Amino acid sequence: MKFNEKEYIARLIDKNLAEYLEVFGAVSVEGPKWCGKTWAASKSAKSIKYLDDAETQAQALLDLDLILNGEQPELIDEWHLVPEVWDRVRRRCDEDSKKGKYILTCSTQLTDKKKANITHSGAGRIGKLKMYTMSLYESGDSSGEASIQAMYDGTQKNCNVEKKDIYEIANFIVRGGWPSNLKTQKKLCGLIPKSYIESILDKDISDDRKRDKQKMKMVIQSLARNESTIVSNSTLLRDIKENNMVGIESRLTLDDYIDVLDRLNLLENQPAYNENYRSSERLSKSLKRHFTDPSLVCAALNLNEEKLLNDLNTFGFLFESLVERDLRIYIEYLGGKLYYFRDNVTGLEVDAILEFANGEYAAIEVKLGYNSVNEAKANLMKFKNNMKKPPKFMAIITSNFSAVAQDEDGIYILPITALRP
Repeated sequence: MKFNEKEYIARLIDKNLAEYLEVFGAVSVEGPKWCGKTWAASKSAKSIKYLDDAETQAQALLDLDLILNGEQPELIDEWHLVPEVWDRVRRRCDEDSKKGKYILTCSTQLTDKKKANITHSGAGRIGKLKMYTMSLYESGDSSGEASIQAMYDGTQKNCNVEKKDIYEIANFIVRGGWPSNLKTQKKLCGLIPKSYIESILDKDISDDRKRDKQKMKMVIQSLARNESTIVSNSTLLRDIKENNMVGIESRLTLDDYIDVLDRLNLLENQPAYNENYRSSERLSKSLKRHFTDPSLVCAALNLNEEKLLNDLNTFGFLFESLVERDLRIYIEYLGGKLYYFRDNVTGLEVDAILEFANGEYAAIEVKLGYNSVNEAKANLMKFKNNMKKPPKFMAIITSNFSAVAQDEDGIYILPITALRP
């Protein structure tokens, strides 16, 4: 595949990758299939080797020097297919102080068995970046008039923004952030996520051992039904048994099937935030469940725009998933991490906590409709009053607001279609 500058849509990771190539001898870019890793890496590479090509893979298995011989930066695509590449690249990085020699991409994390072929973590030599599907800002569906950095700095201005139709918001969820789906007709945009799920079931679930396709389908559907919620694997087991004639036999089997989805970069679960709260022993330690893109939930449950509009409860969970996908992309671009908050005793929850690199944080509530903004405001103020250190800023993100505005309590209100890093 030859890189075409005219066809390339700029990604936020471009800046991070350029910076990492100035610091490390090699950079590893990991993420789900079809999210654009190879295109983004190709933009910075001067030569490319594709290890999913049979001849190139055969050369690598015979002698790695046959493929690690291109003009640098050299991109080694899907390096996990020949795990020994990692150690050889790390060794090449040790030979001199030159930066930006190699870019490694992969869509599947190694199994424990394959990890045995790697003897070094690559720390200090190989920088690691995570890539996701496209955010609304990257796909051009967010105007970017509201900036997380500006809210952090206190420089965000109030302004009017274009209000998106609620059907359009539903389409963003069904379509997802797959680059190849941006120009697809709206009535057909659910086909790519469905094809993704089928590809996983037909090929990718049996990497180190045989797994049952029907059981994996049950697991995917159960995770989809529990998208954006805090549920244990035991609860997922019960859900599978209640919704299927045949269930998963044991917790160990379920753990194994979920581990496969993790290694395929299909799950991006949200950890709990536990800093600075006055009653830390009451805080949740569970994960909030997410697929890497909300379109996969729609594909697993056969949802389209009309079905979402006729089931506002599900629509609300998937809108939260859409927002938190974008928040994860934006805060990681800024060097931070995404969390959620829950007090198990009082039930107080905050949908998203953005923790910045310096330890400061922001609290975000997500509401599908503007009619729930007052409830969200009260929730954020209660949260703030229980924190030892107040959040740097607070915000409410909705689907259908026509402005970026800060209220009398300093809380920002904005639509997801105005947000950027």
